[in-house]
Amino acid sequence: MGRLTGGDPSLLRRINSTVVLHALRGAHSPTLSHLVKVTGLSRPTVEGVVEGLIEAGLVAEAPAEEGAARRQGRPARRFRFRTEAGHLLGIEIGPHRVAGLLSDLAGRVIGSAQRPVLESASADERLERVRAVVAEVLRRTGVARGSLRAVGVGSPGIVEADGTVRLGTALPGWTGLPLGDRLRRSFRCPVLVENDANAAALAEHWKGAAADSDDVVFVLAGLSPGAGSLIGGRLHRGFGGAAGEIGALHLLGRGARPEKLLSTTGQPLHPLDEAQVARVFALARDGDARARDAVNRFIQRLVHDVAALVLALDPELVVVGGWAAGLNDVLDPLRAELDRYCLRPPRVELSLLGEAAVATGALRLALDHVEEQLFAVEGTATAHR
Repeated sequence: MGRLTGGDPSLLRRINSTVVLHALRGAHSPTLSHLVKVTGLSRPTVEGVVEGLIEAGLVAEAPAEEGAARRQGRPARRFRFRTEAGHLLGIEIGPHRVAGLLSDLAGRVIGSAQRPVLESASADERLERVRAVVAEVLRRTGVARGSLRAVGVGSPGIVEADGTVRLGTALPGWTGLPLGDRLRRSFRCPVLVENDANAAALAEHWKGAAADSDDVVFVLAGLSPGAGSLIGGRLHRGFGGAAGEIGALHLLGRGARPEKLLSTTGQPLHPLDEAQVARVFALARDGDARARDAVNRFIQRLVHDVAALVLALDPELVVVGGWAAGLNDVLDPLRAELDRYCLRPPRVELSLLGEAAVATGALRLALDHVEEQLFAVEGTATAHR
């Protein structure tokens, strides 16, 4: 689209459509009179905009309110935003599973699907599993693929703006993978790819433990922990998308790798997966001295890494998710260490979304994109009558 100027009639139409659509979306079956009042636009302008939105399929005339027929005269026409006018998809691509959530244009989830995948699966095998999950959720809900307005994806690794995974050590064949381009072949709508911890941070701010906080660190406490951060309610990705990669510190020579930290035998823990880690934590709870030492080492590393991020960002809240969300052993040590190291210790809470956090955050990415397309207007002009 060409650059719009303040006197361009198309810009004025776009502004007016945005204002009316905002009002429609935020009200329950408003009348034209109500829309005129809340938008400050003239009645002919509102009527024209509403008719255009109806033609575009975004607005429909709503049934008259119950009892309106008893009143004298013809009941006022009412309108509603058609949340069913399109659909959004959020996808999590993880080491052990692929999951998908389907929603309407209001972000209300109407379907889900997930399938396991081997940690050792190749990139092609993992992407084939993504296609299977997408096909399953669309089939279950009866939604046509062409109805999708945007797809969000959460994946481990450092993800560039175009969806390329610059570095991804958690999944085989992931480093350098043009993930966005590969996935766009399956859809006729925008596909947005984000780091999994970043996506989870968005999810907790939208529907989880961080719903009332705008300065948040979300810790995805897996085998290679990562973190996503919100500053002033906005995702902080860093210059190259690598903000929050606290799990990479051991690669820079900062101490032992996770498989050595969690070892109860002196030999590296093998295979290093969530089941093995859960077993070590369970042994520690049962009183096994070596397991307790291993868990303490792992927690100490995690809290030091998180403390460094908290000191840098000064968040109001730290949310802990990932596999550690079921292991409450992490929370109290994290609170205690942050009390020791931080000038103003943040609150520390468990994720409310659990294993759904990444897919929910991916769905939020898709919703943000569609809302930007529907409601954003270039420039700072105001509505014109």
